[in-house]
Amino acid sequence: MQPIALNGEQLTIDMVHRVAVDKHPVVLPREVAEQLAASRSMVTRYLDEERVIYGVTTGFGRFSDVVIPEGDRAQLQLNLIMSHAAGVGAPFPEDVARAMVLLRANALAKGHSAVRPVVVERLIDLLNQGVTPVIPSQGSVGASGDLAPLAHLALVLVGKGEAWYQGQRMSGAEALQSAGLEPLRLEAKEGLALINGTQAMSALGSLLVWRAERLADWADIAGALTLEVLRGIPQAFMPDVFRVRPHPGLIQSAQNLRHLLRDSRLTTLPGEIRVQDAYSLRCMPQVHGASREGLRHVAEVVGREINSATDNPLFFPEAGEVVSAGNFHGQPVAVVLDYLGILLAEWANISERRVERMVNPALSGLPPFLVSHGGLNSGLMLAQYTAASLVSENKVWAHPSSVDSIPTSANQEDHVSMGTTAARKAATIQANLTHVLAIELICGAQAADLLGPELLSPAGQAIYGFVRNYVETWDQDRILSPDIERLTGALLSDAGQKQIQAVLSGAER
Repeated sequence: MQPIALNGEQLTIDMVHRVAVDKHPVVLPREVAEQLAASRSMVTRYLDEERVIYGVTTGFGRFSDVVIPEGDRAQLQLNLIMSHAAGVGAPFPEDVARAMVLLRANALAKGHSAVRPVVVERLIDLLNQGVTPVIPSQGSVGASGDLAPLAHLALVLVGKGEAWYQGQRMSGAEALQSAGLEPLRLEAKEGLALINGTQAMSALGSLLVWRAERLADWADIAGALTLEVLRGIPQAFMPDVFRVRPHPGLIQSAQNLRHLLRDSRLTTLPGEIRVQDAYSLRCMPQVHGASREGLRHVAEVVGREINSATDNPLFFPEAGEVVSAGNFHGQPVAVVLDYLGILLAEWANISERRVERMVNPALSGLPPFLVSHGGLNSGLMLAQYTAASLVSENKVWAHPSSVDSIPTSANQEDHVSMGTTAARKAATIQANLTHVLAIELICGAQAADLLGPELLSPAGQAIYGFVRNYVETWDQDRILSPDIERLTGALLSDAGQKQIQAVLSGAER
């Protein structure tokens, strides 16, 4: 695997996925380490000059006016990490925790946090040696950054807290020892530099964006299969329609649908069966495309954030300045992650409506609930129930977090972003969306069996074959849940990515 080089400037969402999920190695280039050393020299010089610097010679938050004696400054950094490790709840998944480690290393590599190169190198060691901090998912208000989650991350660096290593959960000290690593002794500023930032919300946001980009394609793929089995009218997707309303997301989804439906023997012309289709079919480009377009904006913001300095104070070696500012505030990320939740929820909303059209004989012209011998068999009746439950739940989770704020640190930190809550909500919506799309594909494949899968378009036949790799034809009632879970897992797997590429490789881009 090609190592990912960190310099604080060029990390991409795809690279985050490669490191967090595929476990690509990471390196710190020598020239970046030299820049870090130059930045660190500012701290040494200012300490010699006995300057007052927030978080270096003072306490934190409400204690920013308390000057710390020189002999206590190393203990100050360790105390900060321990006292701020107040997270609760289920831990973040390991891929999210790895993404957090990567993003914190990248932010420090920018050279504005004045840490020693060894701090960044040790974060990279955690990634390369497979030591993953156990990080509770609840406890961040999103300013001053993700303090509690990042404190749990930093605990492992100093040989405390908990970590996963080779599939086992153990103490941070045991994990470091097992991986051949030594605990890090923090020096002035370094504890603060490790926890002041937006890396929890940005890590989860990066992985959500990566998955959402794939689910955008799956929404078009599932919708195309549904339109075929419902004998829909693809004329609604002709290029002239979008020439006069040229939103890029709409154009992309329409191009995908035209490609997926090409040479189908099931689709119809206007008036052949009906004059026009219901909105959940006819308006797929408009609904799917709006979410696609919104996702592009989310990806741009998250992409900038993962290459940003989100610490406080910030050191600017060239200007010789130390500035206390507010780059730790998560609002830029919080608002787009709330937006992401809405975009994901809309893909699920319209997908569930298509599921209802397939299982409802009054709307589909197919056997009730897509099964022969109805009555004795209930078929896919409950598939729609589950989809309905999930989209209804999404409407609760889509309520924005970023409009909320509650003061902390004795009202010193009197406006916060709740950005990590926004990220966690979006993750729940995304999981629900993936299940709903799997349900739609299961219903579409079952309907194709009733009509004759050979009548599907070439792309439709490939999609049908993919579904049948995971879910057998429904001849008589069986337990449906394992089918849904198998296909849900497949959509974002390597096989799922290959399937997307196979059926959309000829689409206009």
